[in-house]
Amino acid sequence: MLRFIGYFCKEMQFFRNTTSAVIQVLFHVFIEKRYADKVIESVLKQDHRWGARDRRFIAESSYEIIRWWRLVSECAEVKEPDEASLWLVFGAWCVISGIEPPPWQELRGLNPDRVLKNYNRLQKIFKVRESIPDWMDKLGYTELPDCWEKEVKALNEQAKVVLRANGIKTSAAELKKLLLQQNIETHLVDGMPDALVLDKRQNVFRFQLFKDGFFELQDAASQDVSRFLMPEPGMRVIDACAGAGGKTLHLAALMKNKGKIIAMDREQWKLDELKKRARRAGAGTIETKQIDSTKVIKRLHGAADRLLLDVPCSGMGVLKRNPDAKWKLSAEFIEKVKQAQQDVLEQYSPMLKKGGLMVYSTCSLLPSENEKQVESFISRHKDQFELLKEKRHWPSEGFDGFYMALIKKMN
Repeated sequence: MLRFIGYFCKEMQFFRNTTSAVIQVLFHVFIEKRYADKVIESVLKQDHRWGARDRRFIAESSYEIIRWWRLVSECAEVKEPDEASLWLVFGAWCVISGIEPPPWQELRGLNPDRVLKNYNRLQKIFKVRESIPDWMDKLGYTELPDCWEKEVKALNEQAKVVLRANGIKTSAAELKKLLLQQNIETHLVDGMPDALVLDKRQNVFRFQLFKDGFFELQDAASQDVSRFLMPEPGMRVIDACAGAGGKTLHLAALMKNKGKIIAMDREQWKLDELKKRARRAGAGTIETKQIDSTKVIKRLHGAADRLLLDVPCSGMGVLKRNPDAKWKLSAEFIEKVKQAQQDVLEQYSPMLKKGGLMVYSTCSLLPSENEKQVESFISRHKDQFELLKEKRHWPSEGFDGFYMALIKKMN
């Protein structure tokens, strides 16, 4: 049967309003092509009477059906989804998860025996069994022939909830004690000094410790990127693709809130969110700059002791936490993003001082977005830049997939 998350039991009771909410999520994601996290966040606000178990049912069952969409929809023999057929997909998901579907009108067209027959047949086809698009499977085998199947299986596991202790206010060991006082159990991660993993999935944003800035939500592999840059207190550091600032805030903590961090992005709304997070974290060394022209970059040429380029990428290393991305990505998009990565390297690297260090990082598994991009950049600038070391985190190791390269500017 499906590698299901184990939340449900075979005797569970379904409720029409929460199941309808799941169908609504699927409609928005697969028919309206909206992002799953935003859709689920919106749907969960619709009924204040829903308790924690109701919300968990809606969120987790929605994500699991999205994750296994290709397999489940083919078992249900649904090719072009509409609202009616989404109910059949839900029913098929119940059947192959070992759960008896509810006896509702919307599920009258479901044939459990046929669903199971399809399921057993499709187990022999890797790309269907693991629910990935044809083009992605072909690309994966081409670029990662020795480990593609292993990593795809890992990407179909549920992502862990990982906290990053804010070093400005606490340590991971101290945060673990503070959380335990509130009956929240966590465990430390070997080799990740700031990381804590929740033993039981919970809504961390409701914790007072979060509101007081003691931690952020950030995968352990992602946390390693800022450390890989080796920032030191008092330095001038530029995070040139900062987004909403998860890595920026980590840099501030690693620098003990001393020095200066310039967080840059093309989207002002992301920088506005970073400012809010920085205030909560007590990070007073961060300055934001919107990249609204090439002049912004040129004014900072030769200014950075450290430069972080966490570039746009396919996100194929984080599909376990963003499973809907499998159905939104395309080979054409990846080609475009690879050009954007080279543009960022060319345009932003001059901000680094002589002798300074730069990290190029992605949350992709593909060598064409990672090692090959760095190799191409270094080959064009042999007299200026030197590759010092590279590091990878694979989904099969338990966290997100990340690549990072440490590059030194020689002159």
